[in-house]
Amino acid sequence: MANQIQEMTLEEVMGERFGRYSKYIIQERALPDVRDGLKPVQRRILFAMNEDGNTFDKGFRKSAKSVGNVMGNYHPHGDSSIYEAMVRLSQDWKLRAPLIEMHGNNGSMDGDPPAAMRYTEARLSKISAEMLKDIDKDTVDMVLNFDDTAQEPTVLPAAFPNLLVNGATGISSGYATDIPPHNLREVINAILYLLKHPDADLDALMNFVQGPDFPTGGIIQGLAGIKQAYQTGRGKIVVRSRTHVEDLRGGKQQIVVSELPYEVNKADLVKKIDEIRVAKKVDGIAEVRDESDRFGLSVVIELKKDANAEGIQTYLFKNTDLQVTYNFNMVAIADMKPKQLGLKPMLEAYIKHRQQVVTRRTQYDLAKAQAREHIVQGLIKMISILDQVIKTIRGSKDKADAKKNLVAEYDFSTAQAEAIVSLQLYRLTNTDITALEAEAAQLAKAIAGYQAILGDPKTRDQVIETELAAIAKTYGDDRKSTIQNEIEALEVDTTVTVADERVMVLVSRDGYMKRSSLRSYQAVDASDNGLKEKDFPIFDQEMGTLQHLYIITNHGNVIYRPVHEITDARWKDAGEHLSQTVGIDADEQVIAAFGFDDLTQAGNFVLGSSDGYIKQTALADMQPQRNYKSRPMVGMKLKAKDAVVTNAYFVEPESKQTVFAVTNQAYGLQFALSEVSVIGARATGVKSIDLKDQDFVVNFILADDPESTEVGILTQRGAFKKMKLKEMGVATRARRGLMVLRELKKAPHRIVAMNVVDDNTTLTVLTDNDTLVPLDPNASPDGDRYSNGSFVIDTETQGVPTYVHAETIIDLPSAEN
Repeated sequence: MANQIQEMTLEEVMGERFGRYSKYIIQERALPDVRDGLKPVQRRILFAMNEDGNTFDKGFRKSAKSVGNVMGNYHPHGDSSIYEAMVRLSQDWKLRAPLIEMHGNNGSMDGDPPAAMRYTEARLSKISAEMLKDIDKDTVDMVLNFDDTAQEPTVLPAAFPNLLVNGATGISSGYATDIPPHNLREVINAILYLLKHPDADLDALMNFVQGPDFPTGGIIQGLAGIKQAYQTGRGKIVVRSRTHVEDLRGGKQQIVVSELPYEVNKADLVKKIDEIRVAKKVDGIAEVRDESDRFGLSVVIELKKDANAEGIQTYLFKNTDLQVTYNFNMVAIADMKPKQLGLKPMLEAYIKHRQQVVTRRTQYDLAKAQAREHIVQGLIKMISILDQVIKTIRGSKDKADAKKNLVAEYDFSTAQAEAIVSLQLYRLTNTDITALEAEAAQLAKAIAGYQAILGDPKTRDQVIETELAAIAKTYGDDRKSTIQNEIEALEVDTTVTVADERVMVLVSRDGYMKRSSLRSYQAVDASDNGLKEKDFPIFDQEMGTLQHLYIITNHGNVIYRPVHEITDARWKDAGEHLSQTVGIDADEQVIAAFGFDDLTQAGNFVLGSSDGYIKQTALADMQPQRNYKSRPMVGMKLKAKDAVVTNAYFVEPESKQTVFAVTNQAYGLQFALSEVSVIGARATGVKSIDLKDQDFVVNFILADDPESTEVGILTQRGAFKKMKLKEMGVATRARRGLMVLRELKKAPHRIVAMNVVDDNTTLTVLTDNDTLVPLDPNASPDGDRYSNGSFVIDTETQGVPTYVHAETIIDLPSAEN
């Protein structure tokens, strides 16, 4: 015996075995054939049930019997996989034209499993008879089954284009397919057009096939995606539920869902919407109910009084399977290979298949008609010489001798002689020459018709057209899915997802930020705000959760937050630091914050820098970007490395205010804000004041009325003075300005802070040795432009002033009010 052991590397063995396995999976399991649109297991189920006589015109039979026949004769795999395939072929929410009728529980849109096959009964549906029609006329190739005991078809005759009508899904080795269901009438009309116009382009075919037509209906959006899929085999569309809003008593409304996207699990969807309701991700859903019954699908989303029905519907489209994306991946087996096909190649493959089927069927019918015509001619001839034929048969020894004598004496063929000797005696009495001649004429006409079909492709195609038109008329129905050209962008209104409530918002100089409920705020002393001793609140205000907050830092950054997205914390907690979400520098500080009801309102930010620049930028130019949560916007581009933004304001357009800026070396300049042009966010701005070497702007303020506005000025030597702006007059920007302190030759005063002050202002001074010194501006008399004020801080013991926090005392309403 020869040595059958082969020496192979592991790579060779794995590659060769996996290659064979992959080929089997691709060709024999997971992908449909482009001609009949069936996977092998589906084809075997239909063929076995047809062979067993389990057809639409007979009674139902136990599913287990059909599964057993398929498994025992054609498909040697697990019974559960066969039954699963059979059940899917019967589900009218998965297939546009179900190929099997089933009695009993065959699953549901809720994902419920079907009853066991011993309980259900099945038979072929009426339309599946069209799939198997003429299979007994040698129309398709037959091959031996797995144990060589029976023949099975490699493809079904498929009198209608099942691949497109019922679609397909499957995952094989290296390939997957997702072909959506289509409307039978539309697909057949496209085929009829293509038969007459073989050079038709995709646009012409799409006049007939508008797009998928899902058995569950729904609304399809994205004509461009459909066209791309029909062109290349790949494309993307959006499938949306069909909904409408109904009014209820008491000012309430409900959203009723009557159609769902294809293959969406209804029970999971209802559960998801209810979870959204319980978690209060949407404000306004009162109850979710599944009211589906035998009359149709109905999911009811009952809303609270005055809820925003349209907004809630948009949110649910965006965040649940009420709207899904469907991806075309039209892969099918064509010429024994998996191919990605567009609409036209699929239709052409089906037409080619039907042409072959009709040709082979006609050849079969022709051969049968010619054989019968030959016999009829023999019988006619026999009747004309009946007595001699009878005499010859009687004189013969046996049947074989009789046939031999008839052939020899009367020139009958063997087949005619066989028909004559097999004729029963009673037929001789009733054999009517006219009936035989009529049959011969009918056969001759049929043979001529068959020969015309075989001899002329146009005649053959006309037969295909007639048959397809009849099927469209018998089984065709109207579209269930509506197609819309554009995919609608889903913009969820914040009022839907956020309950409108009042909260206290705090932003500190060191970058801490929080929102607290009014209850938490009123439960403790307002000053117990959780900040460190040397941190100060820059913004401390009651706001609504639907409002917006802009935070501006001394490095020129602008941070946006919707109030509802600010961390919710107790009032006595510090809250969240900006660096936890936004990349800011360690030495960066907040200088201002602004609240807005609406980001479309008109107005400008005014920002000024220490290196002597100022700018206005419209709110419209500082709209939040997509990455606002993680990156700040640029509010002002700083030229000098050590420059900082000193202050920020928000003003009405065309504001009549004046700008007053002071420098460290005690120069002050007042000019009209109208001189500062409105420019983009990333710009530096225009010159505010002409600086000397080593000088810098300490601060600037905006004044509504220079005549009455008063500012407080603090120097590094601890001196403080108040001064009215009318002392300065109004000049033009970019000048040197006027001195606001008297210059001393020895130990001159240098300004560290300048703020607007009035009767309600209190100041807190932070010194370089971390001492906090409270300062009451009202305790200091008004001074003129030339005075240096009075000493209020002992720099020897308390330290040199570095920062001044100004606060306006307002009588807030008490908790009882």
